Amino acid sequence: MEKRKLGRSGIEVSPMGLGCWAIGGPIALQGMPLGWSTVDDKESLKALEKGIEMGVNFLDTADMYGTGHSEKLVGQAIKGKRDKVVIATKFGMTFEPGSGQINDFEGDGTPEYIRKAVKDSLTRLQTDYIDLYQLHLDSYPLEKAQATRDALEELVKEGKIRGYGWSTDHTERAAFFAEGENCIAIQQIFNLFVGNKDILQLCEDKNLASINRGPLAMGLLTGKFSTATNLPTDDVRSILHHFGDEYHIFFTEGKPVKELLDKLDAIGEILKSNGRTLAQGALAWLWAKSENTIPIPGFKTVKQVEENAGAMQFGPLSGGQMKEIDSILHKDSE
Repeated sequence: MEKRKLGRSGIEVSPMGLGCWAIGGPIALQGMPLGWSTVDDKESLKALEKGIEMGVNFLDTADMYGTGHSEKLVGQAIKGKRDKVVIATKFGMTFEPGSGQINDFEGDGTPEYIRKAVKDSLTRLQTDYIDLYQLHLDSYPLEKAQATRDALEELVKEGKIRGYGWSTDHTERAAFFAEGENCIAIQQIFNLFVGNKDILQLCEDKNLASINRGPLAMGLLTGKFSTATNLPTDDVRSILHHFGDEYHIFFTEGKPVKELLDKLDAIGEILKSNGRTLAQGALAWLWAKSENTIPIPGFKTVKQVEENAGAMQFGPLSGGQMKEIDSILHKDSE
């Protein structure tokens, strides 16, 4: 596949990135898990290296993933390769580095905090600039967002970041940031089962990248789960009912939602066309949905990265396949 662009920045990236949430390891907020259970740092580094070797040059992390640990791993992985990779990270959620504990969901988007956060991220990433810096507070008040956006514009002028975005599923918040001169992306949850189409349209209209988190529905679209699945209690998917309907849709109390497993079964053969796996088909669906989409599937192993990155050799689904899937899913929901 041809490379895609990070919106109006013109920065070229691979059609997919590596989502680095899971490799941060276990984290929690007031006893609620926000990570993906235990990880192996050696395996994480090998997986990052494998992805880069297979042509993935876009790495998406956040300062709060593993309370700094994910950024440190990315920093190790890009040593000697900084000019070959595009780094996206996020800020806003507050924490004590290395503690494994997030303070709260309210976070901090003030200019003063942003300057501290970007300095800390640059140190952990072992770089002197960040390509895409994203506000990580989905519902940050719009009346405070002007100061946040202004601070990010200043960081662009200073060369600390090349562009910025907002990780949000709220159209009005995405639209506000989109008016900023150096806003280049909006990160939103988007996959076969859920997604804000208005934000995707905004990205197309304003020439922004639509960075797709949850492109595999938190693993459900890989086909590796069944109604008998029980996820561990330190896995964020075991408590998704605390995060609202847009996440609760995939897993309930550590089990995949049966209705979605049935839908996946109904469209499975289309997704697996031309020798793809289910996961590769789900990524191909996103690429066919819009030229602005850049999915960032997560991973914990080399094998997962090999499968996800392998999707690039197949490219997007065809228009006919997209219509067939839409027809099946629509009929199934009536």
